[in-house]
Amino acid sequence: MTNSTVAILVIILLSVLLSLGSTRLIALVKIMALQGIMVSLTPLFLKDHGTLSSGAIIFFQIMIMIKGLLIPGLLYMAVKRVAIKREIEPFIGYHASILSGLAILIFAVFITNQLSISLPPGHDIVLITAITTMASGFFLMMARSKAITQVIGYLMLENGIYLVGTALTKHSHTLYVVEFGVLLDLLVGVMIMGIILHNINSAFDDVDTTLLGRLKD
Repeated sequence: MTNSTVAILVIILLSVLLSLGSTRLIALVKIMALQGIMVSLTPLFLKDHGTLSSGAIIFFQIMIMIKGLLIPGLLYMAVKRVAIKREIEPFIGYHASILSGLAILIFAVFITNQLSISLPPGHDIVLITAITTMASGFFLMMARSKAITQVIGYLMLENGIYLVGTALTKHSHTLYVVEFGVLLDLLVGVMIMGIILHNINSAFDDVDTTLLGRLKD
């Protein structure tokens, strides 16, 4: 594994911890944009993939644009339209969330060491990063009350799933086809969520999902 790959994985892990400790939604969107770019670049720096075809390079360029520009751009517009600046009352505090992220990282190392999986050299670190990102995304969805933050957690979960595929697969072209289908579904989901958030904010002046618990027959 090259130093560039290690640096990318470190940036992804730092983005996960920053996401768990950030209160400002705009900052979260920017962090997810950076994470999306780094996740998309990861397969390019793995030695075992060798020389990529022109089609694979075009695919990665499209993926970087979607993960790093298009989806974060849609989220940025959604945050601006609903006039929300920060997460006020999370279910789990920010310091506790960061500690939970560190615990997830340690757990990911333990799980990876316990799994009897034949991985190419260096892919164990990718798998550790993948499990940490995926579990932290799920944690963010459960630990925050704002719908936009939960969408960001879903995006992080998807990034983790992609990294799992990157770590486990030896045939990258299969991964490209699957990931492109996931990205299309994800893009549609984010667009729909943006519309829903705008309508909720127009009707109720808030998008705190805890308020849904107050609904009665």
